[in-house]
Amino acid sequence: MDERQRLTLVKAVGQAIASRRVSVGLSQEKIAETLGISREAVSRMETGVAVPSVVRLAELAEIFQCGIEDLLTEASNRKVDQARKILELLDELADEQRELLMSVIKQLVEGLSKK
Repeated sequence: MDERQRLTLVKAVGQAIASRRVSVGLSQEKIAETLGISREAVSRMETGVAVPSVVRLAELAEIFQCGIEDLLTEASNRKVDQARKILELLDELADEQRELLMSVIKQLVEGLSKK
């Protein structure tokens, strides 16, 4: 993994942490208090300035009531992880909505493949 890829991954993990925090309705201050760290430390993790340790990821996953892998796979650019995320998103839709979305995705892929 080169430096650019590493930075992209760290930033994406930070965005996943921020997204989970917002989705459960917690402030950076509350996360900091729970973890016994400063709000600035939480901010640095969320912006990708600081890399959370595996232990810290486990603590965050517990707070967010998700798996550690959820924080990592949301950030992943691997096809299998992206497919898993799409599957989760599709699962929330009714049949008609999924069919419409699949049609749009097919058109997008066809259009992007020609370029």
